[in-house]
Amino acid sequence: MGDLTIGIDIGGTSVRASVVDDRGTMLDTLRAATPPTAQALEHCLDRLVGELTSRWAAKAVGLAIAGFLTPDRRVIRFAPHLPWREATVAEDMTARIGIPVFAEHDANAAAVAERRFGAASGGRNSLVLAIGTGIGAGLLLDGHIYRGSFGVAPELGHLTVVPDGRPCSCGKLGCWERYCSGTALVDNVLELLADGDWGRSQLAADVAADPDALTGRRVAGAAADGDAVAVAAFAQFAASLGQGLAMVADIFDPDLIVLAGGVGAASGLFLDEAREHYARLVTGAGHRQLARIRGTQLGESAGVVGAAEVARQAITAPLGALRTRS
Repeated sequence: MGDLTIGIDIGGTSVRASVVDDRGTMLDTLRAATPPTAQALEHCLDRLVGELTSRWAAKAVGLAIAGFLTPDRRVIRFAPHLPWREATVAEDMTARIGIPVFAEHDANAAAVAERRFGAASGGRNSLVLAIGTGIGAGLLLDGHIYRGSFGVAPELGHLTVVPDGRPCSCGKLGCWERYCSGTALVDNVLELLADGDWGRSQLAADVAADPDALTGRRVAGAAADGDAVAVAAFAQFAASLGQGLAMVADIFDPDLIVLAGGVGAASGLFLDEAREHYARLVTGAGHRQLARIRGTQLGESAGVVGAAEVARQAITAPLGALRTRS
């Protein structure tokens, strides 16, 4: 199994921790609700690691975090759904638990996992889009993570795709993730229902009975069953995804794009249509090579597996692994 490490994916609602071997196999997994305060969250992480290390000889821990990290990943500057601000979480946790801890942006962790074990293994310049509640992005140039000058690149979810469009939590209007995410699917359904009568749609009936129960996962399930409203919502989603991918291709010209995250795992519902929009909208359409677009191979495990791999690379090749492009 090689060196064992622990990967922890820290989300706004839940924390998932797993012991992972050097083939990307998750051997033991624990989950917990995400506590609301920094102190409680750090206690939760310590507890999960303590329980796992009581059963496995893990040598390091990787943390996948949705937030802004400094280029050296020592400081979590801001995490919108977590209580940390200018926090040295990995360093402090290392001191508490006695084994090395390394932090990484969650989309970068997913990109590392997909390149090492999944759908991005054949790419030279690869983009991994983690599509869930919002959009996270990890960019690998010649196999190395690109972080930008200040550690926050690429923040693709907040590209404007609809001027004066839906309000975003970032403060702008019309961001890509407001039209291409699990949250966007819910908004698509609500707007479609407000605009017309959908007759025998079971999803429409469910929303009428309990609007608060509508989630992106519920829309995906309904679309898989052929529900007309859900299929229409995914058609809008696919158009927005293709539009954004065309913009990204104009900027970075990747040869491979992998769709990860909770919604990305349902790529069979929208990927072919999104490819068509992308191929039509990209600059120079018909006169340039297009990126291959694939669905994730690791699904929602990519963040955990990637965090564990970040930790493994850090302790086995600290000078050469995960070099930063800026």
